[in-house]
Amino acid sequence: MTTFPVLAESLELLRHVGAAVPTDRLDDSTPCSDWTVTQVLLHAAGDQHGWASVVGSSPQPAYDPFAPPTQLIGTVDELIEPAIAAASAAWARVDAKAESVPTPLPPVPRLPAELAAAACALDAAVHAWDVAVATGQGSPLHAELAAQLMPAAQAVAEPLRGFAYAPALPQQQSDDAAAALLRYVGRDPDWTA
Repeated sequence: MTTFPVLAESLELLRHVGAAVPTDRLDDSTPCSDWTVTQVLLHAAGDQHGWASVVGSSPQPAYDPFAPPTQLIGTVDELIEPAIAAASAAWARVDAKAESVPTPLPPVPRLPAELAAAACALDAAVHAWDVAVATGQGSPLHAELAAQLMPAAQAVAEPLRGFAYAPALPQQQSDDAAAALLRYVGRDPDWTA
C-alpha cells in the first residue's frame, strides 16, 4: 500500500503486535479499561473490516466491534490477517487525491482520502499500542508515526468523545509526539499492566 504509507505502517504494527501476543495473556486488562486483550484485538480487527466495507466492498464484521465478544475463536493471526488483508485491498482502490472518501464514523461521514486513511491508521496504531503495553511488549508507536496520525485524531476524536474516544488527558511538557497523541485520544502513555 504505497499510496497510503501511514496506513501500511500502522497495519504492520497491528500485525506485529498481534503476532507477539502470548496465548496466556488474552484475558489481561488493557488501557481500554472495560476490555481485555481479546476484546481490543476483536475491536481492532472489526474496525478494519468496517473501514474496508465503507471504502471498498468487504463485508462488515460478524460482530459489533464496539461490543466485542470476550472469547477469541481461532488464533490472533486468524483474526488479524483477514482484517489487514481486507483493509489493504479496499484502500488500494482509493485515489489518494480524492477529496471525499466515506468513513464508518457517523459524525464524520466523509474526509479527504489522505485524512481518511490516516483515521483508519490511527485506529490500528493506537490499538496496537493498547495490546502491546497490555502484554508487556515495547511500545510500537514512535514519534514520527504519531505526528503523522495527529491530524486524523484531531479530525475525528472530538465528535466521537464518550463513544469511541475517552476524554483527552492533559498534555505534559515532556511529551513527545507519541505521548501527546496517546493523551489526545484518552490514553495514559505511562499505563502499565
